[in-house]
Amino acid sequence: MDEELLELQRQFEFAQQVKSSVRLSDRNVVELVQKLQELRVIDFDLLHTVTGKEYITQEQLKNEIATEISKLGRVSVIDLADTIGVDLYHVEKQAQDVVLSDPGLMLVQGEIISQTYWDSIAEEINERLQECSQISVAELAGQLQVGSELVQSVLEPRLGTLVKARLEGGQLYTPAYVARVTAMVRGASRGIFVPSNLSALWAPLQQLVQEMNGSSGVAVENAFFQSIFNRLLKEEEMLGSLRAGTHWTPSVFAVAQKECVDSFFSQNSYIPYETMQKLGISQAVQFLQSRYPDGKPLSAVFIHSSMIEMLDSTTEDAIEQNSWIDSLSVLPASFTSQDANKILLLCPSVQSALKVAEKALILAESFVISSGFIKGIYDQIEKEAEAFSIQASTASLIDHPSKSSESQESIPANTDKGSKKKKGKSASMKTATVETVPDDEEEARPKSKRNQKKGRDSSSSQKLDAKAGGKKESVKAQEGNNFIPPDGWVMKKIVDSVPEFEDEGMDNPDSILKHLADLMRPMLINSLKERRKKIFTENADRMKRLKDDLQKKLDESFLNMQLYEKALELFEDDQSTSAVLHRHLLRTTAATIADTLLHDLDILNKLKNGIEVGDSKAQDSVLLESSERMDLAKNLNGSLSRKALALVEALEGKSYSVGILMGVTPLILDSLSQRVDAFMTTFRDLAEESGLALKKLDKKLERTLLHAYRKDLISQVSTESDPVALLAKVVSLLYIKAHNKALQAPGRAIAAAISHLKDKLDESAYKTLTDYQKATVTLLALMSASTGEEHDCSADRILSKRELLESQMPVLRSLVLGDSQPQQS
Repeated sequence: MDEELLELQRQFEFAQQVKSSVRLSDRNVVELVQKLQELRVIDFDLLHTVTGKEYITQEQLKNEIATEISKLGRVSVIDLADTIGVDLYHVEKQAQDVVLSDPGLMLVQGEIISQTYWDSIAEEINERLQECSQISVAELAGQLQVGSELVQSVLEPRLGTLVKARLEGGQLYTPAYVARVTAMVRGASRGIFVPSNLSALWAPLQQLVQEMNGSSGVAVENAFFQSIFNRLLKEEEMLGSLRAGTHWTPSVFAVAQKECVDSFFSQNSYIPYETMQKLGISQAVQFLQSRYPDGKPLSAVFIHSSMIEMLDSTTEDAIEQNSWIDSLSVLPASFTSQDANKILLLCPSVQSALKVAEKALILAESFVISSGFIKGIYDQIEKEAEAFSIQASTASLIDHPSKSSESQESIPANTDKGSKKKKGKSASMKTATVETVPDDEEEARPKSKRNQKKGRDSSSSQKLDAKAGGKKESVKAQEGNNFIPPDGWVMKKIVDSVPEFEDEGMDNPDSILKHLADLMRPMLINSLKERRKKIFTENADRMKRLKDDLQKKLDESFLNMQLYEKALELFEDDQSTSAVLHRHLLRTTAATIADTLLHDLDILNKLKNGIEVGDSKAQDSVLLESSERMDLAKNLNGSLSRKALALVEALEGKSYSVGILMGVTPLILDSLSQRVDAFMTTFRDLAEESGLALKKLDKKLERTLLHAYRKDLISQVSTESDPVALLAKVVSLLYIKAHNKALQAPGRAIAAAISHLKDKLDESAYKTLTDYQKATVTLLALMSASTGEEHDCSADRILSKRELLESQMPVLRSLVLGDSQPQQS
């Protein structure tokens, strides 16, 4: 059989060596292969080589790839394509199949690497480690031109077998090197006696290792030191506790800590957290609660229950005695106000007082104040607050009338100066008509230096008071101008009642004074509001009655004023006499009705603003100084104040226009004859603004008033005993008879008035009047000139002249009463 096989081999070899006599071209071969494939004789895929002159099967391609890998261990796919001579696409495809079919191969970044290759690399790395003790994985990856992660993943399963080393933090260390570093870490850690951060320990160790390895050594990562330290701690070669991985507390320090804490806490029954921090205990509350379960944590300290018992007995005494206590005064200095508040809430006596009818309150966190103590202070302050509210409301009308209606801030003045009310003679027609005082005496009252000085002093005083009040805290107006004492005022009153609180300071927002003021001020506001509400209710009825009374007064007075105004038309051609008559009418009848209106409007304004005004007895007239009129006018609100000021200025001879009402300086009237007209205009404006209706003098009313006026004058002339006063009344009666006018003439205008009657009287009557008037002037001159040593002589002359006038009185009366003609003396 063997011989037959050998024979066949020889024949096959011979046949191969014999040259064929018929040769096929490359094209014929290609066509032949294609024909065979069509006939399914070749039923597998054939691949062309890159030269195009050879065919290769896929199975053969795989075999050649596997052969190259087993021969080299690491081969690039691109190099395989060049070596085998097949297109890269087919090589890559078959290479993936080869790698998938063999678990010992891996395809990495276009390279096929076998496990035998990595085994050889591991042996080389092990040999290098024996020389240098440590190698960086990154360095190996760079040399092998692969990623560090791949190198690390390949080396990890070979550590301890092919590679006698330890992989830590991207570094390979030999066991001897690790033992040496472990000894360094152990020694350094055992030398620590206080809490430390291990990161600070690794820095000098790293420098030491660097010096030990020389310039060729690789820097050791902190993670390597940390892993060694963790292993030593686990093996209990070091005693202590590790927090957050890096905070190391040796056991010796922890023992000393606990001894210090126990000593302080047992001696003082409390320990501040600040002390715990100094001892190196950051989680103080957790540490103390675990060590002292019966203790209580506060904001800044940790206390024993005995501290609560001590404070409880003190606060209980204060509450029972209706007093107060500052818990910080009995607690150690390290306690804060928050600590005091928390410990107070733990006291049984305080808990009971807070629950049962609010027997006590905790204020400013540390103060315990009994309700009885607070009530005692409040009752005293409430009385003073009522007086303050009245004073503030009155002062606001005086100092800030334009702002009172807008509920702006007001400053109470220190002085409460009201209008001076004087009872004068009746301002009715009788008194206004029969005034016979000389004009010099008439002007004495408003122009006296005493009164002028008094007005300046009161004005200066109000300015000084306003400046002084401006430095204090402002007072806010509540509903309906209900002035409430400010916090500063309330705090001052509290200090007056409890001087111990003064040390707390009024400017400190957390002081007990501020808290007490905040507690009492709403109570004061409610009390004052109720009181003001009651006052407003009572004032409403008074306002109605007062306004009705004022309307009645003005109905009569203003009609008389219009009646007297008509008599001034008789003297329009005599400017000097007209000026005297205008001035006289303004200073008598006009002043009376203006003062009455201003006075009653001021009372109405006060009642409207909730100010208590005492009941005043009914007065026939109110006489005011010029400064008092100005003050009353300024006290009114808004347009009412402006029109009242216009009335006062018109009364004193100044012209008011629209510009004046807007604040322009008033101008003195060029024509004094227009003064009464200006007064009447401004009086009507003010009355209309006040809601008062003034009657206009018509013919019927004029006749009625003149008749009453004449009847009254006749009665006065019949009964008048003063020879000087009789003359003015007789002249007034003569003007009613002659001109049907009610003349109001002062003493200095009597002569001019008589001269205007010359055409209306016969010669004898006119002569009687002129002689009597001259005798009256002589008598008044003697009376004013009688002084000093000549007093006795002047008295005789005055008596003689007076007796002469008295003898002529019947003659003078006969001119108006229709008696027999006077007999010449």
